[in-house]
Amino acid sequence: MLALARAPFPRRLLAAGVACGLAALPRPADAAAAQGPATAPAPGKLKLALLQISVGSDKAANLEHAERKIREAAGCGAKLICLPECFNSPYGASFFPAYAEEIPETAAAATEAAHPSTCMLIRVARQLGVYLVGGSIPEVDRATGNVYNCNVVVSPDGEIVCKHRKVHLFDIDVPGKITFRESDTLTAGDQLSLFDTPWGRVGVGICYDIRFPQYAHLLRLSGAHLLLYPGAFNMTTGPLHWELLARARAVDNQAFVAVPSPARDPNAGYQAWGHSSVIDPWGKVVATTEHEEAIVYAEVDLAEVDTPRQSIPVFDQKRDDLYTLKWTNARGGS
Repeated sequence: MLALARAPFPRRLLAAGVACGLAALPRPADAAAAQGPATAPAPGKLKLALLQISVGSDKAANLEHAERKIREAAGCGAKLICLPECFNSPYGASFFPAYAEEIPETAAAATEAAHPSTCMLIRVARQLGVYLVGGSIPEVDRATGNVYNCNVVVSPDGEIVCKHRKVHLFDIDVPGKITFRESDTLTAGDQLSLFDTPWGRVGVGICYDIRFPQYAHLLRLSGAHLLLYPGAFNMTTGPLHWELLARARAVDNQAFVAVPSPARDPNAGYQAWGHSSVIDPWGKVVATTEHEEAIVYAEVDLAEVDTPRQSIPVFDQKRDDLYTLKWTNARGGS
C-alpha cells in the first residue's frame, strides 16, 4: 500500500562535535551558541520515505522484511528512507534485553554475528546509495550491561553517521488506559543528535523525545532543517497527541518533521497507532497514512523552512535577557 502526499508540496558530515558518530567537542552551555562550529549545508529538495512496516517476534524475518521495504522505497526514488521505532523486535520492556545487540561506532567494526541489524543497514545503504535512518533497535553496551533504545543512521557509502540513544524514556501511567516503564529495562541516552545530508541538516529523536520541546529547540539552534522522530505511539496516546505533537514541533521550530511508526498489529500486546506522517514548517500535514502497512512518500524542499523563519522570526525575537535554554552535557554529539 502506498501513501501519497495529500497535496502538492509547493556534506557529508559536520565538523566534530555537531554530527553524531564523530569525535565530540564540548558543547556550549548557552543554547544560543548551540549551532556548533560548522555551518549547516544549504537546504534542497529530496524524496523522503517513511516505512510503516509490521514487526513480529522473529528478528531475522523482521530484518528481511525491512530490507524488502527499503528496496521498494529506493526503487521509487526515495533518497532518505526512515524505519520505525523498534523495527527489528516487538515493542515492550520485556523484549528490549532479549532482542538487544551491540551497535558499533564504525561500519568497519560491524560483523554479522554481533551486529546483524546494523550490518543490514550498512549493506543495503551502500548497495542502493541512500541514507537509511534505522528507526530504533534495542542496543546493549557489553561493557556496562546497559540497554538503550537506539537509532543508527547510515550514509550512501555505508558509513555510520549518527547514533542516537533515546534521551527521554517512556514512563507513563494513564489510569484505566496504559502503564508503561521503559526505565525498567532501558538506560537513557544523553546526546544531542544531528547529521548532514546533501539536502540539509537533520536532527534525530526517538518517540517520547518529541514531547520535549526543549530538545527540538536545541536541534533547531544546531541548524536542523528536518526533525526525524521514529516512534510507536499507542492506542491511548496516538489519537490524542501523535499528529498534534508532530505539528507542534514543526511550528515551534519552523522545520519539517517526519514521524515513522510501525504498522498496527491487533494481536500484539502493545498496539501501535500508525499514521506515519510528514509535516511542513507551517504545521501542515503533507503526507500521511492510516494504521496498515504502507510507505509514506513526500517530495520536500528543505529550503522552504526559510519562508516561515523570515516571515515570523521567533528565534530572532527570543528574550535571552529574560530566559535561556542550556545544553549541559559537555560530551556533545554521540
